[in-house]
Amino acid sequence: MPPLVIAIAAALCAAAAWLLTPWARRIVDSSSKWLHRWVPGVLGAAFGVGAGLVAHHWTVLLALCALAVGCALLVAVDLAVFRLPDAIVWPTTGLVLALLLLAAIVTGEWSRFGTAMLAMLAVGVGYFILAFISPASLGLGDVKLSLVLGLVLGWFGWQAVFFGILGGFIALALVALVLMAVRRASIKSDLAFGPWMIVGAAAGLAVASVGA
Repeated sequence: MPPLVIAIAAALCAAAAWLLTPWARRIVDSSSKWLHRWVPGVLGAAFGVGAGLVAHHWTVLLALCALAVGCALLVAVDLAVFRLPDAIVWPTTGLVLALLLLAAIVTGEWSRFGTAMLAMLAVGVGYFILAFISPASLGLGDVKLSLVLGLVLGWFGWQAVFFGILGGFIALALVALVLMAVRRASIKSDLAFGPWMIVGAAAGLAVASVGA
């Protein structure tokens, strides 16, 4: 996308995340520092830039911007209260799905949409199995978030899915090791996984963009 479009996407995502933060704060009933408006606002801007960099069509950019705003809120909320509320996850998933369907209609790239749907199913089932095996390590909120991440990654191909999902686990492991090294966490500490799932997905999209 042209630099001007990327800048506009970043500004709009930042503004939307900033405006929606009080709503997210009410959902989880928290006054955590992570839920000060500037945190989702900055995240929204960063994710908006990423959306502009990897989108190849305006309809895809809309879908990625919707994901960017949802993820900006979810990162802040998960860091604040270790939850990924349905009230944010499901609307984000539904909106992104609708916009990718629009992208398929406008561009005719139905194979991408089909892969996206298959990836959403595969990733969701994989996360559900992991949560079933180890519910203390992976929550249902993570499983629900994996659906929309798998959907978007699948639009960009199976390589993006592989690196995006693997990247989330690697990011969590690295963060855990750093926190333990500085004595801010122990092997038994609870860590929010949602933010690192999102970081991994961003890495997967970056890999797919570079390889395109």
